[in-house]
Amino acid sequence: MELLNLSTEWAESEVFSTRFFILFAIVFFIASLGFWQLGKTDLAKAYIIPTSVAAILLLIVGLGLFYTNKSRIKHFNEDYNSNSISFYESEIKRTESTLKEYKVVFKVIPLLIIIAALLILFFDSTTIRAISITTIAMLIIVLLIDGTAHSRIESYNKSLKELSVK
Repeated sequence: MELLNLSTEWAESEVFSTRFFILFAIVFFIASLGFWQLGKTDLAKAYIIPTSVAAILLLIVGLGLFYTNKSRIKHFNEDYNSNSISFYESEIKRTESTLKEYKVVFKVIPLLIIIAALLILFFDSTTIRAISITTIAMLIIVLLIDGTAHSRIESYNKSLKELSVK
């Protein structure tokens, strides 16, 4: 039963965390509307589409993760009750796979931020600058949220390994 409680607690924390993707998507939508309604300069007008795209991407990620983790919570109880050892092994496998994915994420996203920053340096186009700055802002948000998710799943994985399943 401790395994089920641990897994459910982790998944509920993930559901809470994914709401931040949705919150930042709303912030980007509001920013886009602000640039559209109040933007007088070319740079301000150039932000309309990139902030809208960033908002849509963050919303897709947030809703996707929210739905996935919400449905995972529903299945935890029946999976655990049908075969606790299989459930334990699948959770260990899944967390280790996710931890490997995070290693890639924490290398690729900083590289993308560097590329976007270099684009700002080498191009004078307002559109490219707006796209680059919006991309940097969105990727920093992803890093912040994924950083906390990474530490949670790392802790969850460690706790799983410390449990003994009967």
